[in-house]
Amino acid sequence: MAVEVINPYEVAVAQFDEAAERLGLSQAMRAILRKPKRELTVNFPVRMDNGDVVMFTGYRVQHNINRGPAKGGVRFSPEVSLDEVRALAMWMTWKCAVVGIPFGGAKGGVICDPQALSRGELERLTRRYATEISVLMGPDSDIPAPDMNTNPQIMAWMMDTFSMHRGYSVPAVVTGKPLAIGGSEGRLEATARGVQIIAREAMLHNGMVPDQCSVVVQGFGNVGSISARMLHELGCKVIGLSDISGGIYNPRGINVHHALRHSKEHGTLLGFPEAEAITNAQLLELPCDVLVPAALENQLTQKNAGRVQAKLIIEAANGPTTPEADRVFNERGIMVVPDILANAGGVTVSYFEWVQDLQRFFWAENEINNRLESIMTRSFQAVLAKADEQETNLRMGAYLLAVARVAEATELRGVYP
Repeated sequence: MAVEVINPYEVAVAQFDEAAERLGLSQAMRAILRKPKRELTVNFPVRMDNGDVVMFTGYRVQHNINRGPAKGGVRFSPEVSLDEVRALAMWMTWKCAVVGIPFGGAKGGVICDPQALSRGELERLTRRYATEISVLMGPDSDIPAPDMNTNPQIMAWMMDTFSMHRGYSVPAVVTGKPLAIGGSEGRLEATARGVQIIAREAMLHNGMVPDQCSVVVQGFGNVGSISARMLHELGCKVIGLSDISGGIYNPRGINVHHALRHSKEHGTLLGFPEAEAITNAQLLELPCDVLVPAALENQLTQKNAGRVQAKLIIEAANGPTTPEADRVFNERGIMVVPDILANAGGVTVSYFEWVQDLQRFFWAENEINNRLESIMTRSFQAVLAKADEQETNLRMGAYLLAVARVAEATELRGVYP
């Protein structure tokens, strides 16, 4: 992992400022869209299994809700900070706008190490955090979802906690839930399926044939592991994979199903017998056609961008590329498909889940996948067209589309009172 300390919120604001300048937004509009609408910091006690009481800090940030209710994940990590959550909330605003979903952007997080907590401690922490942010939550106001180190079970606890306060079940208050309590078919794979669709479209646009392409995926969580499997199923040769403990490399190709099984059995990719061990830093610089960063923010920086050998970068993670690295990739002619487009499959199927919960009518998985395919391919073509029209890269094309849509909604609604 990169060790350079970069403030993700400063990155997010810099990206917005560049788009605002190109769009010629007014001073007033820039002032409104630069700042989050609401920021909630909560400090709350959790009783541990040994009887001790430990204080935890959590956040919920709503960036902009002029296009609809706030939508965004909740992450549990020791690295969570208010600036990280602010940045992720802003990126969610643009992500929802770029794929045309009627949500605003939000994000949440708790500073904790979930691996160090028992199941009971994790449940108590989740329920208390949900209670603390319930002043913002609601199916018409703010709808959390899973993110780093959170999963359908944690969403089930959040939904149940909110429902207990209401006295009746409110399944639409969170997405990414288990199927048994109102979750959607296809939600678990949705972000990765979106990555696969976008990667395929970008490859075809660049005259690349999937079954002749080598792929490297950084990150082996839900998004990275399923993206690797789906790109493997698309015909790509996956030659490099990594998780938090390091990477593996085999230029002849890695059997992703074997890697998944090894990771599940051992809790890590380390020791995988069919590939050599490398570092995460080396992984990003491997010779390959397609690089998929699916881990943390700020992995591709000014320090390593010049050594990246991929022809195409698909941002499955949020904010993996710094503005300085972007400039290097532009100069080198490396296409970067930005996070706000590439990983929007998750929020798109979250939207489907929310709609299904509200109407108490559920769709078959093939219908969900077909709707996702339609939205992702249409969005890729729209971003590509905007980038060509403005003679810029795909990130700026996506930002110009998204920021203009949010600005239009903000302009139409006006400044209250």
